[in-house]
Amino acid sequence: MRESWVNLAERIGSDLHLELSGTGSRRAVLIRALRDAVREGRLAPGTRLPPYRSLAADLGLARNTVADAYAELVAEGWLTARQGSGTRVAERAAPPRRTRVPKPAPARPAAPAHDLRQGRPDPAAFPRTAWLTAARRAIAAAPNEAFGPGDPRGRTELRQALADYLARARGVRADPGRIVVCSGFAPALRLLFAGSDGAGGAALRGPLAVESYGLGFHREILRGAGVRTVPLGLDEQGARVGELPEAGRVRGVLLTPAHQFPTGGPLHPTRRAAAVDWARTSGGLLLEDDYDGEFRYDREPVGAVQGLDPEQVVYLGSVSKSLSPAVRLGWMVLPERLVDGVVAAKGEREAWASVLDQLTLAEFIASGQYDRHIRRMRQRYRRRRDLLVSALAERAPHITATGVAAGLHAVLRLPPGTEASAAKAAAWQGIAVEGLAEFRHPQATMPAADGLVVGYSTPAEHAYGAAVDALVRALPPRP
Repeated sequence: MRESWVNLAERIGSDLHLELSGTGSRRAVLIRALRDAVREGRLAPGTRLPPYRSLAADLGLARNTVADAYAELVAEGWLTARQGSGTRVAERAAPPRRTRVPKPAPARPAAPAHDLRQGRPDPAAFPRTAWLTAARRAIAAAPNEAFGPGDPRGRTELRQALADYLARARGVRADPGRIVVCSGFAPALRLLFAGSDGAGGAALRGPLAVESYGLGFHREILRGAGVRTVPLGLDEQGARVGELPEAGRVRGVLLTPAHQFPTGGPLHPTRRAAAVDWARTSGGLLLEDDYDGEFRYDREPVGAVQGLDPEQVVYLGSVSKSLSPAVRLGWMVLPERLVDGVVAAKGEREAWASVLDQLTLAEFIASGQYDRHIRRMRQRYRRRRDLLVSALAERAPHITATGVAAGLHAVLRLPPGTEASAAKAAAWQGIAVEGLAEFRHPQATMPAADGLVVGYSTPAEHAYGAAVDALVRALPPRP
């Protein structure tokens, strides 16, 4: 029989891919093709085959030829046939093939029993029902053009919803035309500095002042874009922005003014005003990372610095902490002069965020579900924070927890020289936790402090008490 490839889509809904080749009768070729497909695993045990009449019609063979082939393979044990169930591949149709015994994989450390790393919202708390309802409403109401080529700034529905929400909840001054939707904070940084390494025109260029403690991941993004970062000192009032004039010719400063990451605490009002004044007089820009501005417990709301002067501040936010990092949506509220450059960079460099997710988030915000979710999570995280603080006060009163008035983590201040041993002890207790030194800028000159950065959002509700108990056992004893 002439060699051919046949791809069948028959009435029972299965696709069957057979190679019909070689010499011999049509019956023999079909039997060999089916047997090879089973032996090679292309037809898995339990797979239902097409009725022989359908297969005969699709292959151009006589019905008796296919029926006889099925019967032969049933007799050999390759197939089974039952009334009402059709013809299926037998559960043990082929003898096990001899395979090489793979080398054992390198031993991996056991997964921690409790994850107390920062910045990870409770995955079990994602509002699935409300999100699904919003998705249905948004998709049903969306105009047809929403499913065609889009605007690199993002869907107008989401930009309008964000403008309303940010003005009401964070004191941000913006209209939808100055909001650019992106896939999160890290993509926003890449867009702002795209081309600053000399490969093209960038919206912003370095050097950039950053807080002495912050996410190393963000510093790596900036370094990859050719941006040199200059550390600013920190104290109990936040970043020491008074150092900016002496920091060299920096063109901007990246701040976490609502809740300094990771040491905690808002930027003092006088320093907020001083930062804006520096930007006005120097021609520089402030980049405001409002990473968890909604989560506050024991303090009055702290508005965005952007509200002091929208033309001097790039406001950056996302839903990675408030909803889930799985929802890859963030936003930039830009000074008017930067909008065109960022939109141009986004159109060329970044895969746009899903329109369906944008429409859903817009409906989720506009319907009030986002506010309700934030209130629920604020209560849940506050309960966990209170449990952590109470356990420390009772069992380790020499350990101070700072930054607990807001956010999703606390910093446990440790006696000098004990951070490394405490982190190791936590690992022995099955706790995933991070040392404060991991967030320190490599060129920071301010004195280093020992501490553990402890998140209280990730462990499940029923397991959080056990996680706190294990953590307290790992802390160094009173000096």
